[in-house]
Amino acid sequence: MNKALSIDGERQTGSDVRSQNVTAVTAIANVVKTSFGPVGLDKMLVDNIGDVTITNDGATILKLLEVEHPAAKVLVELADLQDQEVGDGTTSVVILAAEILRRANELVSRKIHPTSIIAGLRLASKEAVKYINEVLAVPVDTLPKETVINIAKTSMASKIIGDEWEFFAKLTVDAVMRVKTINSKGVAKYPIKSINILKSHGKSARESVFVEGYALNCTVASQQMPKLVKPAKIAFLDFNLQRTRMAMGVQVLVSDPSKLEAIKTKESDITRDRIQMILKSGANVILTTKGIDDLALKYFVEAGAMAIRRCKKEDLKRIAKATGGTVLGTLANLEGDESFDSSNLGTADEVEQIRIADDECIIIRSSAKKSASIILRGANDLLLDEMERSLHDSLSIVKRGLESNTVVAGGGAVEAALSIYLENYATTLGSREQLAIAEFAEAMLVIPKTLAVNAAQDATELVAKLRAHHNAAQKDPTKQAFQNAGLDLINGKIRNNLEAGVIEPAISKVKAIRSATEAAITILRIDDLIKLNPKQNEGGDDHH
Repeated sequence: MNKALSIDGERQTGSDVRSQNVTAVTAIANVVKTSFGPVGLDKMLVDNIGDVTITNDGATILKLLEVEHPAAKVLVELADLQDQEVGDGTTSVVILAAEILRRANELVSRKIHPTSIIAGLRLASKEAVKYINEVLAVPVDTLPKETVINIAKTSMASKIIGDEWEFFAKLTVDAVMRVKTINSKGVAKYPIKSINILKSHGKSARESVFVEGYALNCTVASQQMPKLVKPAKIAFLDFNLQRTRMAMGVQVLVSDPSKLEAIKTKESDITRDRIQMILKSGANVILTTKGIDDLALKYFVEAGAMAIRRCKKEDLKRIAKATGGTVLGTLANLEGDESFDSSNLGTADEVEQIRIADDECIIIRSSAKKSASIILRGANDLLLDEMERSLHDSLSIVKRGLESNTVVAGGGAVEAALSIYLENYATTLGSREQLAIAEFAEAMLVIPKTLAVNAAQDATELVAKLRAHHNAAQKDPTKQAFQNAGLDLINGKIRNNLEAGVIEPAISKVKAIRSATEAAITILRIDDLIKLNPKQNEGGDDHH
């Protein structure tokens, strides 16, 4: 027990806490370090019930690690944030944050006050973002048509589908282009949530298909129903179409046994009336999140309508949005009766049940370009899950590239350019921040270094060459073209990555640098850790 503070727990202060935090954060970064870049390796994670995940997606790895250490948790949340905000670049964010923190901690141990360091890091981050936006970013319009496909390829290079990137990049771009919408301000938006990804066992990854429409992992409720309806009017229901039973706790006392039969008939009539109301409005496809029993199915079969039960609610909402329908939780109206208005129906060109491998799925095709689906094929669950994660990253990155409309060269080009620029910038300052900015500049080089090490190349030599190129680009106006110089990891050379098609959205880099700096600062500010002891229960644990 800490006597001075009279608290039931331990207190650590100063350099102890900092070095502990840095150790924890570096350990986390080292886990994902080897899975970084186009030649990164995969991790196999087995959780406490034996589920296996094989992945090299930084955010997924960290999420499954179940980290205990509070400072390391900041990094896990950081990767998660990058995954939500940008979709890709999760590994680089973690490596960068850990490196900035490690170098900042060295400055603290050289007796420089954390406040000066934090001010320096903030300034460096601001200058870096400014430099990316003003100098390094290239508008998409000035680049050739394949740019968008190249953005997708760069994102996929480090993933399991990297070998088939030509095929998948085209698939990704087709899907994103299909869901393009123009909002009220005339700005193009690409809601990638409208792209549904289904996974189906069997065949090879190259057999994956892009479907113009929404694919649903359900089948028609009865085999006597039509397998193709066109044109389709779709009703979206969020309630049971089964014999109406009495609510819990409601009792009906009957004195005349012959009336029992009438009650039973009325129970089935209520459902029949509901179904006929829906069919009368012109609906010929009925989707519901709940069940439809045999009695109700009979009416749909007789009417020649297609009924699909147990759909996911989120699928239902997306289809309703794409077809212009409304999801109804009940048929009750304001008068207290039940009614179904035809304005709640969605319209589609056709709804068809098709067979893919051993599974059957429903495809809703509509000429309004609001939904798209990708059906992935692969050998087993592990592969399909990883393919889905890779595709999600690529879709997000293509969306970001198209919406922000600026890209930068990949392969360590941005980081090397920033490193040189910030080093020169640091020397122009005559204050203490100079040291922090110089360290920030050094920290940037961790990205090209890690890329080279993972590719089994000579990192020291390659990074030195890369820096020489960027130094020339910034000092000599005639060598401006060198500012897009990045690493060619396959051949171990330096090349112009903008021309080679290794590009990523500028926003991805900007967000990564901002988030990494913020995370490093958050952890650097901590100088006191008070850990309370868990409360001991009186009289044993027998009352749990």
